[in-house]
Amino acid sequence: MQDQKLTELLPTLAGMPLFRGVAKEELSAVLGCLSARTEEYAEDDIIFRAGEPIRTCGLVLRGTLHIRHDDYWGNRTIIQPLSPGDLFGEALAMSDSAVSLHDAAAATDCTVLFLDTRKMLTVCPSSCRFHQNIIYNLFGILSKKNRRLSTKLGHMAQRTTRGKLLSYLSEQAKEHHSAEFDIPFSRQELADYLCVERSAMSAELGKMRDEGLISFARSHFHLHNGAAEYTQF
Repeated sequence: MQDQKLTELLPTLAGMPLFRGVAKEELSAVLGCLSARTEEYAEDDIIFRAGEPIRTCGLVLRGTLHIRHDDYWGNRTIIQPLSPGDLFGEALAMSDSAVSLHDAAAATDCTVLFLDTRKMLTVCPSSCRFHQNIIYNLFGILSKKNRRLSTKLGHMAQRTTRGKLLSYLSEQAKEHHSAEFDIPFSRQELADYLCVERSAMSAELGKMRDEGLISFARSHFHLHNGAAEYTQF
């Protein structure tokens, strides 16, 4: 990584969960120790492809990524959306198989910082002081990702499109501590995330609006009193 780019990254990295507790003056050493490098991607570029080996993990610095799965017939499922500060590929990079199960694709133009995952878990010859913090933060990130996937399973367990929508919107309201919020998906992306047909989902959203449960404009939603039984802050 070029020194100038490294210097420009430091203020951004200092506030990210993976580097919590690492002193700012240590960040340069961190990136050198973990063989860090950055890559730029355009919208729809593939970062990791299903079936390919993974040797490093990625940290989103700018833009949005989707972990997604396309079946043989072209049906797409968004497994997880990723935003700045999110880590991906770390669990696979630590395993013996190290083969990606899904695609990691750029949902927008984005910048990714790649790190050697195994070096995160190995004390280097220099006995860098930051390794303990990095390991602690890494396991915290893995725990948070597991909770996110469990939450998504809760949405998917709902039997109807309305049930899935209300479960997801309720979770978003709780996460934002407000009945009014923006979601990180377009209509098609939301349908792909909830594994429902887009036209049926749009029709259900229209019915929910007409019934006074919600109002929305593009990715902005507002839950009304009629949906209060689904949302507790």
